[in-house]
Amino acid sequence: MKYIVGIIQPDRLDEVMRLLGEKEIHLVTVSSVLGRGRQKGISAVYRSHKEAGSLLRKTKLEIAVNEPFVQSAVDAIMTGAKTGNIGDGKVFVFDLTECRRIRTGETGEAAIG
Repeated sequence: MKYIVGIIQPDRLDEVMRLLGEKEIHLVTVSSVLGRGRQKGISAVYRSHKEAGSLLRKTKLEIAVNEPFVQSAVDAIMTGAKTGNIGDGKVFVFDLTECRRIRTGETGEAAIG
């Protein structure tokens, strides 16, 4: 089991979600977050207005998957989020040691689905 975290540009979310759906990956948590990377939060224009300050708007995806879906999920995020510009984002893959489904009490791979 793996836990995948993707930090992407907000305007790339629809494309990433479309590609994840094509790979039969539907269990995704999405959050609006603020952050900065190598560009150190340098002001940028986003949807016709200038983002000020040291933190930029990003979208965070969190996905728990079983081993057969890891590469498909990473590929979908990488492909859907890529514009070729600075600030496209990052993908992190962590080992997931435990997962429990609250409703049924299932654990491990069965709990992910």
